[in-house]
Formats: sequence, C-alpha cells, structure tokens
Amino acid sequence: MTIETARGRVDELRSALEKAAPKHLDELRRLVEIPSVSAQGEGIEEAAKATAQLLSERGLRTEIRPTGGHPVVCAWGGAREGPTILFYEHYDVQPPEPLDEWNVPPFEVTEKDGKLFGRGTSDTKGHIMCRIAAIDAVREVFGADPIRYVFMIEGEEEIGSPNLEAFIHDNAEDFRADACLWEFGGVDNDGKPSLTLGLKGIQSIELRARGPAYDAHSSLGVAIDNPLWRLAAAVGSLRDTDGRVTIDGFYDDVRELTPGELDAIGAEPDRDEQLRREYGIDRFLGGAEGFGLRKRLRAEPCVNVNGFHGGYGGPGSKTVLPSRAMAKLDFRLVPDQKPERIVELLRSHLNRYGFDDIELIPLAGEAPGRTSLDDPFVGVVAETAKLAYGVEPTIEVSSAGTGPAGPFQDVLKVPFASVGCAYPGSRAHAPDEHIRLEDFATGKLHTALVIAALA
Repeated sequence: MTIETARGRVDELRSALEKAAPKHLDELRRLVEIPSVSAQGEGIEEAAKATAQLLSERGLRTEIRPTGGHPVVCAWGGAREGPTILFYEHYDVQPPEPLDEWNVPPFEVTEKDGKLFGRGTSDTKGHIMCRIAAIDAVREVFGADPIRYVFMIEGEEEIGSPNLEAFIHDNAEDFRADACLWEFGGVDNDGKPSLTLGLKGIQSIELRARGPAYDAHSSLGVAIDNPLWRLAAAVGSLRDTDGRVTIDGFYDDVRELTPGELDAIGAEPDRDEQLRREYGIDRFLGGAEGFGLRKRLRAEPCVNVNGFHGGYGGPGSKTVLPSRAMAKLDFRLVPDQKPERIVELLRSHLNRYGFDDIELIPLAGEAPGRTSLDDPFVGVVAETAKLAYGVEPTIEVSSAGTGPAGPFQDVLKVPFASVGCAYPGSRAHAPDEHIRLEDFATGKLHTALVIAALA
C-alpha cells in the first residue's frame, strides 16, 4: 500500500469525478426514488434489482442472494489479483414518517441550497454512489482496475441486520478481503473528516410482568401486586444513578482500551456544549465532561429503557390496576461483550433479586467490532483523508451507535473504517434527510484515493 500513488493522482481523480457528476447524480436519483423501507417491507425487491443493475453496468459479476429476510446484493470484479477491498452498504432506508414534517418529497432527490434532499441520500444510498463513482474515476485515470472489488449491500440494516451474521457465516469465503470501507462517514461540524473504526453492539430485550387475570379496580392495590410496580422495580435495579450497569458480571468481558485508543479519544474535540444545546440538557449522566464524556460515548456500554407500557394513559383519570406491563430495553455493548451472554446475565440478575416471574424475551442482537489503530489500513484512510480534505482527520475509536460489525471482525477478520459524504446536520432517520453537494464530491474523491492508495 502506498500513499504516493494516490498523492500523484488527486487532481486527475477530482477532474474525472467532476466530469461524471451529472451521471452519478442521476444514478442517485434512481436509488432514492425507490421507497425501500425495510421496517414496512416496501420496495425491497425493486431496490435490490436497481442496486445490482448499477453494479452490473460496471462489468461486475453481480448476484442477489437470499437470506432469511431481505436479500443481499453481492458483486465481484476489478483486477484479477492484488489487494481486495470490501464495500459494506445497505439499500434499505428508514420510514419517512412523519410525512408532514418534510419540506420536500421524501422519495425524490430535491436539489436546494447546495444540498440533495431525500430519504437515503445520507443513510446510505449516497454512500453507495460514492463507491460506484470512485470506481468509475479510478478506471478512467488508471486505465484499468488497480485492485479487486467486493460489494456486500444488505437490505435489513435499518431493522438491526437480523440475518446478516448468518449470511456472512454461510458465505464467508466469497467476501474475504484485505480491507473494508463501512457504510457511513463524512465530516464533523468544523468540516474535518471523521474516520470511525468501530461500532458498538446491541442486545434488545422485552420484559413482561403479569398481575391479575384482568384489569382490576385500583382499590385492590392493598392486596394485589401491580405489574407496573414489579416491572419498575426490576428495571430500576439494572443501573445506578450515574448510569453504571449493576448486573453482576456485566463488565467482565469489556476489552480495555489501549494507550493509543485513549490518546485518540483525548485528541477528539470537545462536543459538550454542542450536545447540551442540541438536546436541551444541563448536565450529562454521571457528571461526565470532556474526555470522560467522549470515553463514555466511544467505549463504554450501557442499558437503556426505550419504552414502558401498561395500564391507562389517556386523558383524566382511570383508577385501574392493570393486568399486564411491558418494557423495551436495549443494551449497548463494546468489544468483547456478546449479546447472548448479556441475555444470560440479565436473566440471572432478575432471578437473584426476586424477579423470576418477569418474562424476558430477547429481540435483535448484534456483536460489537473495532479495528485496531495499528492496522495499516487506518493509516491509508487517514492519509488519503488529508489529501481529499486538506486537513488532518479526527480518528474516532468507535461510533456511539451500532452496526453489524461483529461478524466482519470475528468471521471475515477484515479491518474496516468509515469514509463518506454525510455531516452532523444530514438528518439521517429524520424528515428532510440530505447531504451537501460539496460533501458528496469530497466523499467520492476520498473513496477513489483509498482505492488508489491500495493499488
């Protein structure tokens, strides 16, 4: 791998991308116009076919492989030998609701004020086009493919990738690669590129408590236990007031940060004030600030209550003792925690503290993953970011969010990093999702430079 190859071709690659920009914008429109909402099962087959067509038009051998849910678009091509790069993406998107909060049609690309609006522009059809456009530009400048390409574009990322781990286990030999570009990325509020090297895992849980056979008069609350009280006590036992999880053994498998990772977290700019303004809060959990806050976001696990349901919630009062109560939880995990182990520890905790009557239903689970800072690919992505953006990138040890990183690390053994076209205001998952034209252009260039540097 050599940065010099990329450095000598920056201007040529930028020129090739500028010349082809109208074509790539039209192709992005084709993808965004398909409402591929995985949560609702809409547009999936059409989006998979459209994505596969864009890849086959580049001469890549393309297949749409089935899973237990939505299919995966796969493609292979490029040089006969040499380094191989894997592009992990997804063609599914979030639901557009609430529709009345969109100022443009959600499933059209609307260009306005230097931005491209539409569901999926940021997350993550715009990133699919960054990879495809980069291949086009590299071919024009180099006259041939300098490396091998592999694409894995799934259709279930927005619903927790429930079938991807099994798919990777079953098809691992077809996706062996030297490096992987992940499905998101871009710049921070200051316009500096942010390179993310990891993602937290997740285990979602549903807890159910039962009381009387049917909703009872609340006067019986002196004699009949209320499932809402039971569930509140159980959930309240899972963490302390500083947010530290109180389940025995929960932290036993947490991988310690290396000195380099601690330095990388320390080098990140403070986001304290920005986050306070954005979320309208005065203080962070446990009084975390500065480095402590960044360390929590990048590398510490937690438990969340997503919803608490039961009884009466309408206007006025209804003096009822409900028969059922339910809570939705998620555990955010870090290397080397395993989702299935968290389920076991939670069950043991509930039994130990007298909540053995509470039903535990495991939902989606994804293992965490993190690329080592010492991997040579990290240097390639960082150095090419400097060439594309003209400034030093910020290295993020991990995203605070989750993705299906576990099998990429555990099965494919491939280092990954993010390169992309989004920014903090892109409103991914929200109405008026968009990317900026300048970020789209630079994201394409950065991807092309990574390919050139691997040549």
